[in-house]
Amino acid sequence: VQLQASGGGLVQAGGSLRLSCAAPGRTFSSSVMGWFRQAPGKEREFVAAIRWGDSSTYYADSVKGRFTFSRDNTKNTVYLQMNSLKPEDTALYYCAAASGVAGLIRQDTGYWGQGTLVTVSS
Repeated sequence: VQLQASGGGLVQAGGSLRLSCAAPGRTFSSSVMGWFRQAPGKEREFVAAIRWGDSSTYYADSVKGRFTFSRDNTKNTVYLQMNSLKPEDTALYYCAAASGVAGLIRQDTGYWGQGTLVTVSS
């Protein structure tokens, strides 16, 4: 499964960005899609996940109420709408795919997209 992430950029605090991740060759092994982020000097952390089948979503506490994860089955693309951005959201964001939510959150998958940089200025 090849994942193609896009949509990062520079935004002021309080602003919004939308990240996209296309998965043109998705299969059962990519039943769940997710976003992770890695800030400088920190470990990569889970941000959000979505199931292709029923669109169930899961969020890290730090982004609940601000980020919304959605998917478009017809385009095999997922979207992360990020609102009310904070400087602490600055990181390299990665999309990933896995066969299950638990495995995805554990980062137990080999399907990763390239990172897209999100920078939030104060």
